Amino acid sequence: MKTIQASKFKEKCLNILDNLDTEGIVITKHGKPVAKVIPYRTSCADLIGSMKDRIKIKGDIFSTGVKWDAES
Repeated sequence: MKTIQASKFKEKCLNILDNLDTEGIVITKHGKPVAKVIPYRTSCADLIGSMKDRIKIKGDIFSTGVKWDAES
């Protein structure tokens, strides 16, 4: 995992954030880790709607397919 001193992170913050890899980066002060920056794009929000027009529903999706009688 990459590490960077807090002073250098402050100087190059915007550039670092634009080029952040999936692993992220650890920010250190006096050689000790104080923070970890990871990309936000790892959320599930990108999946919503991603399968539109690729899935076909066959049958009734609200049914188990088992016929039963509630009185017996």
